Amino acid sequence: MATKLIRSTSELSMLSSVAMFLLVALITFGERAFACNLFRGSWVNDDSYPMYEPAGCPFIRKEFDCIKFGRRDWIYLKYRWKPQSCDLPRFDGMGLLRRWRGKRIMFVGDSLSLNQYESLLCLIHASAPNVSTTQVGVRKGPFTGIRFEGYNLTVEYFASHYLVDINARSIGRVLNLDSISAGHIWQGADVLIFNTGHWWPRSGPTQPWDFIEDGGKILKDMDRTLAFTKALQTWAKWVDKNIGPSTKVFYQGYSPDHYNGQDWGATKQDGCMKETQPILDSSKYLGGALPQEAIVRNIISRMSKPAYLLDVTFLSQLRKDAHPSKYNGINFRNDCSHWCIPGLPDTWNQLFYAALIQS
Repeated sequence: MATKLIRSTSELSMLSSVAMFLLVALITFGERAFACNLFRGSWVNDDSYPMYEPAGCPFIRKEFDCIKFGRRDWIYLKYRWKPQSCDLPRFDGMGLLRRWRGKRIMFVGDSLSLNQYESLLCLIHASAPNVSTTQVGVRKGPFTGIRFEGYNLTVEYFASHYLVDINARSIGRVLNLDSISAGHIWQGADVLIFNTGHWWPRSGPTQPWDFIEDGGKILKDMDRTLAFTKALQTWAKWVDKNIGPSTKVFYQGYSPDHYNGQDWGATKQDGCMKETQPILDSSKYLGGALPQEAIVRNIISRMSKPAYLLDVTFLSQLRKDAHPSKYNGINFRNDCSHWCIPGLPDTWNQLFYAALIQS
């Protein structure tokens, strides 16, 4: 009888271990199957938000500092992202400092990367306001960062609008879809978060190149979506070849803009200017999926060491209220591309943090 009881207890222990393994497997993040999709859900009101006071963060550039530059409707700050079947872990800045002591986290990309970078600095600072910081590089230069002393954790931003190279040549500025020369700077980081996207459609005076090089051929121009695809393929090959398994690689999903009011049932000319609340019923968002989403997913899925996709597009499409609009401090009449800080990028970083602690 005693033997039978011991065997039952052993079986129970084994079953508990199996159950725990299955539970962990079910909540595994990334492109693998999991029970809870953190990127599908809705925005719910939460009076405990924002997670920090804007005046208390010394790292916000005026482009994103909406409260400082006149925005008075705080309703947009009172929303929390709620996944459909689980809860998103609350950001723990002290936990991040302890867990990643002595490491480097680097954002590489355009100003949407800068948006997320500054949000992460604010979130860590809010959790550890007494931790001294040191500026790395030039604050508003193409390479900048903040080191949290005592933990020696450095959070950095490297400006690379296209991820691939732009070279000055005798014929002019050439966007080379096959070349990444700045990668040696990125290789020293322990965590990399990449993005590109918003600069690809640019033309005229704001286009920073004159020609495109593709496979050794010099072109005056080409289909921009195709160019974006080729550049991202070059990036994926570079990551597979140059980044080791100990480095965590993320890709920030495409960040939508809200210049076309028809996307949420308003008139076409209505952008984000007067919007004060998110779209709470996702069925009322009429904009649909963006072509860049499928391109990014396809390329990442083909990587030998797939990056973790921070799939923020859908949840950001619902936040027509969260842009700087006219409250941007740089006399830009209506910015419906970037995001206020505090604001939506804090949620991106909650998702980043959730993935990071699971890894």
